[in-house]
Amino acid sequence: MSEFCKVERDGPVTTITITRPEVMNAIHPPASTALSAAFDAFVADPDAWVAILTGAGDKAFSAGNDLKFQAGGGRVESPPSGFGGLTSRFDNPKPVIAAVNGLALGGGFELVLACDIAIASERASFGLPEPRVGLAALAGGLHRLPRQIGLKPAMGMLLTGRRVDAREALALGIVNEVVAPGDLLAAARRWADQICECSPASVRTSKRVALEGLAHASLEQAMAARYDAIADLVKSADFVEGPRAFAEKRKPRWTGN
Repeated sequence: MSEFCKVERDGPVTTITITRPEVMNAIHPPASTALSAAFDAFVADPDAWVAILTGAGDKAFSAGNDLKFQAGGGRVESPPSGFGGLTSRFDNPKPVIAAVNGLALGGGFELVLACDIAIASERASFGLPEPRVGLAALAGGLHRLPRQIGLKPAMGMLLTGRRVDAREALALGIVNEVVAPGDLLAAARRWADQICECSPASVRTSKRVALEGLAHASLEQAMAARYDAIADLVKSADFVEGPRAFAEKRKPRWTGN
């Protein structure tokens, strides 16, 4: 626990909440460090299968970098895991769901882009306004956004700093679902529960291979490549349990091992 974030566990689901609503959940280096520690613990815990990331209050998921902290002379730095402890965390095989309860701007939007699934409140909006204040989206936004929604739509946001609302974000493919504000966390939990119905070993393999495959120039190269995650899956207990449970007409007892 930290004054800058709250961590709650409910079975295999971990919910991490940014708790700086007085500054629209803007993130300064101490908050990044606290969030990084929360994600470190999530990744290391074998019984934690899925994380949900959200912001406190109903106005902002995160307004991004705390510019007032920076303008006041505060040293701007991030842990090795990146802004918010997530944007440079490339070794996490577990799913992370963003529950976007309001504004997701700058680094806050980059956190959403770093998540695997995103659910948005109807009040949510998204943007990378860094050019409007002489900065750039250097926590992955310049690279993730074109990869996720295509070059022309991404350039339309990157070069103007304009915001898109939740419905446009859904149409662009930035989020998976838009719900009423009061239904946001329940919707995120519904997605998490659907993931938890699956084999943790299979889910982690699927995430790792899908992301690693993007490094190849062609579909043929991606499919022909060798992936350590697949070798790990074949040796896992889940790989045996799934077909056995199907044959025995019962629910599988996943261990993730």
